[in-house]
Formats: sequence, C-alpha cells, structure tokens
Amino acid sequence: MNTKTFSKKARQSGFTLVEIAIVLVIIGLILGGVLKGQALIENAKYKNFSKQIDSIRAAVLTFQDQYKAMPGDISNISALNSAATAGNGNGQIQGGNCNVATDESCLVWSHLRYAGLIAGDPTLTGAAANLNHTFSGLIQGVAYVNWANGINETKILVYTLPGEIAQRYDNEFDDGDATTGDVARSGGTGATYSLTGSVNMFITL
Repeated sequence: MNTKTFSKKARQSGFTLVEIAIVLVIIGLILGGVLKGQALIENAKYKNFSKQIDSIRAAVLTFQDQYKAMPGDISNISALNSAATAGNGNGQIQGGNCNVATDESCLVWSHLRYAGLIAGDPTLTGAAANLNHTFSGLIQGVAYVNWANGINETKILVYTLPGEIAQRYDNEFDDGDATTGDVARSGGTGATYSLTGSVNMFITL
C-alpha cells in the first residue's frame, strides 16, 4: 500500500513569523512617514500664516510712515494714486468686515496695493479685495474696532482659522487666552479655542 508523502516545500506554505514581522515594520515605517509628512506640511502652513500677518502689519506701518496717514483712512490721495478712493482722514481705519467697497477697512487693501506694499489688483473693491490666508479662510480687512477683546484698537480681522492654529498663534505671540490680549477670538465662550473647529480671530496691529 502506497503512503502519501508531503514535500518540505508544501509543509512550509504561508508566512513565517519573521516575514510577518518584516511586513509590519515596513507598514509602520510607511505610516510614520505619512504622519511626519503631514505634520511638516501643517507646520509650514502655520509659519506661512504667521509671516503673512507680520507682512500685513509691516505694510500698514510702512504706509503710515511714508504717507503720514493710515491706509484706508488717508484723505489726501494725490501722493498715492489719483485713481485711489480717499478715506475721511480722521486717523482711524473705520468700518468692519471688508464687504462694502467704500468702507475704510476695505480701502486699506487698495491703498496698500497702490503703494506697492502688498500684491494684488488695487482696483478690487468690496469682498473681492480681501486676502486669503494659508488655511483657506479670509483676512477680511484691517479696522479700528473693539471686537474680540473689548478694546478699541486697529486690528487685523482673520476669519475661518482652524482652532488649533488660533490657539498655537495666541500661545506664541500673546497670552494664550482666547478672550484677552492682542490676539483674541470673536464669539464663542471660554478662555481656550475649540481645537477641532474654526474660529474668527482678531490680531491687534
């Protein structure tokens, strides 16, 4: 009577523990690389956002130094550009969110562009004049308002910013409290930002 025999190759079918371990290590390295890459991208976006705020602040202050008036508010625009729309010259950038063409908070973008201090078309008016920040929201003007912290100051109005980015920026450049200081949240409650949502944040110039 014949007996069935099995080859060594047949007995070793399937993965060994060593092979499974190697595969798991490779998967772990891939996942780690992906997560690290995402962190690097987010960090780069945050740094770009921070630099953008710095550049707006520098542009406004440079304009004030060169023209002896605030952008958006300047009434004697002959030195700037005859096509520019004048403000009322009272020393304050009035208005709120940049959505009305004649608001000084909107004119500020036009004046900075006519002066060559920020990029863009100086003839854009109203909401179309606003800047985009690196997290896909808008910087909707610069205005003298008491929003966010209750103090009348010239502020950069940043909308739809991820809460975790707002908290990081506040921690780095202010007191970390969403309701006080030079960096504060508009609306909402509590001293901290909602890290999983989006917020409107106003930054004192």
